[in-house]
Amino acid sequence: MSTSLRRSIAAQRAVLHDLLAAELARHASELPPFLGEREKLDARLQEIFVQIDDCKYVYVLDSAAVQLSSTVNRYGPDTEAFQRDRSERPYMLASMHDPSLAFDLSEAYLSRNKKRPSLTAIQAILDADGKRIGFLGVDFDLRELPHTEVLYEEPSKWRQIKGDPAIRSGLFQQQRVTSLMDEKIDHVLSVHEALLIDHGVFHVHLHFSGSRSTVWHIDDPYVYRLLSMDELADTSICLAYPQRPYFERNTVPESAIAPIFQQLKALRFSDETIYLRNASINLVKGAVSLNFSCDGTHYLNYQEFLDRGLDFWIGAETFPTAVCAATPGDLDQQKLEAQIEELAGEGCIAVNKLLYALERGEVPQQLAALSPPEREFVYSELKAVMDIYESNVRGA
Repeated sequence: MSTSLRRSIAAQRAVLHDLLAAELARHASELPPFLGEREKLDARLQEIFVQIDDCKYVYVLDSAAVQLSSTVNRYGPDTEAFQRDRSERPYMLASMHDPSLAFDLSEAYLSRNKKRPSLTAIQAILDADGKRIGFLGVDFDLRELPHTEVLYEEPSKWRQIKGDPAIRSGLFQQQRVTSLMDEKIDHVLSVHEALLIDHGVFHVHLHFSGSRSTVWHIDDPYVYRLLSMDELADTSICLAYPQRPYFERNTVPESAIAPIFQQLKALRFSDETIYLRNASINLVKGAVSLNFSCDGTHYLNYQEFLDRGLDFWIGAETFPTAVCAATPGDLDQQKLEAQIEELAGEGCIAVNKLLYALERGEVPQQLAALSPPEREFVYSELKAVMDIYESNVRGA
């Protein structure tokens, strides 16, 4: 989970903590006289229930987390859970392992019966000497809780996500098949450029292998529209979309759209094994996504995508040199490092192809003259190079 998403969740939990902690401490302080009499305890919990906004269930447990009361809900006491042992439920773990914990707001979990996203507030019940003698539990359905009004903002930095391992393992048993979109790629990209600049489309998802696209329009942003190859091949498709000024919320300048498409085209045809399958552009977010034949997906800012250039993807880019912690003394390290630098300069697609081949037990032609220990050394160094690359682009 990204740091910004964690911060958003933490902010929401802080709001709930402030709303609940003091109120539950006050209610818990009134409960010790009722713990020995279930009917009176249930009656008191019904009074508490109506005072806690948005709660779903209220109940009391003993110090071992065995339920002493009925479970009180909007319909009154439900006796079914009386004497239920809740000590192993996720919302009890922190309180059971920390006797000094007075109040705890659990992580979100799925409820046992309804499978609803829920969370539970647990407040310790103390006797006159400050000894913990039980717990007041209050369950909440996440749908009914008050929320902060700030929508989570996804980070714009480069993200790389690995895909289906089955596709990755069978990568070299496949190669690119020329699709209908490939045959008319220039026409298709020109149509999409017109839709983005002059006809109010702000997001497109191009399925190069599947010969179709999906588009989102500023007049109806909640619904996508599917364009088949028959429709994309007809320039008059633009007449179906009203003319609109370039959307004021777009962060991608008009002048960048054509270069983005040209770079996507180049990645589609750059290699017959590792090639671009799908791509998307969101003009408002300013983001580009790339999905390759190995099922790996990249999400990055449009400007970084353009700045990297084709050399970064298909060759001539010099990768950072990885430092090996321990090198076998009988290897010609200078010779191997020179070969590693040469291989890395061929680009990340070429490096990934070589790594995939080695992982499958194959001997790539570039490494055929090396001994098994030398190939193992080259593999470990190139793998470290790619790890450095991935960590750098994630942190950029």
